[in-house]
Amino acid sequence: MEKKSEDTEELDVLKEKIDQFVPSIFWPNVIGLTIIHICGIYGWYLFLSGRVILTSIYAMVTGYMITLAVPLGAHRLWAHRSYKAKLPLRICFLIGQTMSGQYSLWFWVRDHRLHHKYSDTDADPHNSRRGFFFSHVGWLLVTKHPEVIAKGRQIDLSDLEADPWIMFQKRYYLILHIIFSILILVGIPYYFWNETVWNSFMTCYMGRYATSLNITWCVNSFAHIYGTRPYDKNMKPVENKYVSMVTLGEGWHNYHHAFPWDCNAAELGRDYNLSGKVLAFLERIGQAYDLKKATKDMAMNRVLNHGDGSHPVYSTR
Repeated sequence: MEKKSEDTEELDVLKEKIDQFVPSIFWPNVIGLTIIHICGIYGWYLFLSGRVILTSIYAMVTGYMITLAVPLGAHRLWAHRSYKAKLPLRICFLIGQTMSGQYSLWFWVRDHRLHHKYSDTDADPHNSRRGFFFSHVGWLLVTKHPEVIAKGRQIDLSDLEADPWIMFQKRYYLILHIIFSILILVGIPYYFWNETVWNSFMTCYMGRYATSLNITWCVNSFAHIYGTRPYDKNMKPVENKYVSMVTLGEGWHNYHHAFPWDCNAAELGRDYNLSGKVLAFLERIGQAYDLKKATKDMAMNRVLNHGDGSHPVYSTR
């Protein structure tokens, strides 16, 4: 009988544990996210009403660029170290992640590594076993579970702490976010085509911010609840093509949790993975290198031994 590792045994204990923790409401986030979403709805109203067409196009283009920095930079490059990148690309991704407004990269990576190590247990920051709302946004509205705090302190972040660029961003995150996301991003429409500051702020900042937050959160909620499990039927993460469409390739989540080190976060050839196509382009121009990918045989073996039979090619049904 194969001996379980200490990490596996610890994960099993956390999964079986009956939780009695009752969180408290974290009012600063409740108020802040409520304001962001109310203003975001108004930003979408301006967009859909056609009052700010040029500004809306600008907001969409910059929004997609910022959104790409999260899956390609924060997620695949830094959280999973699934490839390496030259300094210019790292700086671009770091700026994009700063503009996304999802806390500093250091905190983002810590929470994501914690999520993978203790996925869907009390030590997972957005444990999907607590329900759809909690895994989508509720985890940000309440105090953290004691297991999240305790296990989070044990996550190895030495690679990030050895990078002066990342630590600079961590130290000055709020100032950098205001400079790039508000002063520059909102200022461009005002300066170049005389958009009002109000309309530019509501469309390019609030509307974009509320949208990008929910796009990221869809991976934690929808992609852990609604879909198939062709690679591992014993884990919560699922394959969801609709999530992949809106997240630019992050919805093939059952595969991702089976092979978290794969730079594509999806099996080769899967559709709706714009991030993977952009990464391939970055490799061709020499900005990304040492890309890690699971082989066809690795995927097939995982499907045949652990899948739920839903794989379109290697079906076990």
